[in-house]
Amino acid sequence: MKVVAGLEIAQMGTHGLLLRTDTYVPAVLGAAIRDLAIDGVSDVVPAETTLLVRCDHSGAQRAVQSQLEEIIGNYEDPPSRASREPIEIAVMYDGADLAFVADACSLSEEEVIQRHLEPTYVAAFCGFAPGFAYLSGLDSALQLPRRETPRTKVPAGAVAIAATYSSVYPQESPGGWHLIGSTTTETWDVAREPPALIEPGREVRFVRQ
Repeated sequence: MKVVAGLEIAQMGTHGLLLRTDTYVPAVLGAAIRDLAIDGVSDVVPAETTLLVRCDHSGAQRAVQSQLEEIIGNYEDPPSRASREPIEIAVMYDGADLAFVADACSLSEEEVIQRHLEPTYVAAFCGFAPGFAYLSGLDSALQLPRRETPRTKVPAGAVAIAATYSSVYPQESPGGWHLIGSTTTETWDVAREPPALIEPGREVRFVRQ
């Protein structure tokens, strides 16, 4: 393992590098690395506090690590968020848990809605289900643990919050987040390229429908 500018870089097997950091936003750093199109890098996979860089073959691993160390070591500032305009998602605030969230947070339902609308979120990483993006930036006043008892069915398009994140359920599935609204925006479509509307590092804003 090597430490470079507040970033730990460790080899993972023969084809990967794991970057662990408290300095960078993994999704934003991943987007910056992806844009560089470094020879030998086949994929970049961000998680909450780590970033996995996959290499084409074992021979590329050391060369990619050296390039990353040089690039990151020369950063004067961490990469900023993606320069593209935020994705706007129109929301109807009709979720089954809106009243519960308001009561648990000692807010009115309208205050919950306004606090959910205010931030510009960034997709920290994707997981749980195809197209399910963990959107960081949720107002601290709305941060609640997941439901004690998950639902067996959450409809596609449900807009939800849990812990420090908000998200949109891309398809019907079980789920334990608090449902505060719904959207007709399709966040996962296999006929689209790429299928996921929201990729790690993209900014998202919710707008009231």
